[in-house]
Amino acid sequence: MSERSFYLDFERPIVELEKSIEEMQTQAQADGLDLSRELRSLEERAERLRHDIYSGLTRWQRVQISRHPQRPYALDYISKMLTDFTELHGDRYFGDDKAIVGGPARLDGEPLIVVGIQSGRNVEDRKMRNFGMPHPEGYRKALRLMQMAAKFGKPVLTLVDTSGAFPGIEAEERGQAEAIARNLFEMSHLPVPIVVAVIGQAFSGGAIGITVGDRILMLEHAVYSVIVPESCSTILFRTRDRKEEAAEALKLSAADLKEHGIIDRVVPEPFGGAHRDMDGAATTLKRHIKEAYAELRGLSPTDLVDQRVEKFASMGHWEE
Repeated sequence: MSERSFYLDFERPIVELEKSIEEMQTQAQADGLDLSRELRSLEERAERLRHDIYSGLTRWQRVQISRHPQRPYALDYISKMLTDFTELHGDRYFGDDKAIVGGPARLDGEPLIVVGIQSGRNVEDRKMRNFGMPHPEGYRKALRLMQMAAKFGKPVLTLVDTSGAFPGIEAEERGQAEAIARNLFEMSHLPVPIVVAVIGQAFSGGAIGITVGDRILMLEHAVYSVIVPESCSTILFRTRDRKEEAAEALKLSAADLKEHGIIDRVVPEPFGGAHRDMDGAATTLKRHIKEAYAELRGLSPTDLVDQRVEKFASMGHWEE
């Protein structure tokens, strides 16, 4: 499926204008007509429409963008931002969860350990990756990699993009809740810098399982919340049809989370979303990751852990 063959509901007016432009270009070439003035007018109108739509996105529309099938996934960012990546497999307890990928790599020559949640672009790949919903062995694999980083004194980078941990009976039988809880505890005390980047959707404990860090970055059109809007709507309103209202109430956008101190910085995306310019999105994210590591470079392991614990302990405090 090409980018042009898939569009979100709110993008329909833009797509219709782009289709009109293409048809007019084809007609001009076929008939030898000079339609440059008409084309320029349509292109300016399309650009204004894009600006109007993407400058006033609702929270539900941002959820839709975060789920766009052409949006870059963890392995896309790894290939574009890092070098010498070697994927490691298995948790050494049960098996290998392909929803979580990770291993050693280099960021402009500097070694680190990267861990990411990976989905797929076609049915076969999505089934192999379990639709980006990790099993317990995925979180235990992530923890094994992060403990390796601590052993060798290398920083950690996590790339978060999931609708949640896999909710099946077999995952619960193998200790899903314990695996996530163990990651939260171990990551909070890991004696090396941890930078987290929320690159798509980050929902439920499935996201939090690799989202404890010293610096939490979030792409402009990514979303991060304790629950997906559809499930929130079902619980609160007994119907999925009020998902837009639930998304507004959840305050799940990057701007919302920055305002409340949950994340540290919002990473701008190319106009229209990261899927419109993967290279540009990766370049911008890489720059922010390097800046985040630079802020942490002079801190001792003790200071890193103390500040990380304080960071998360202070979340959710307010005064009346």
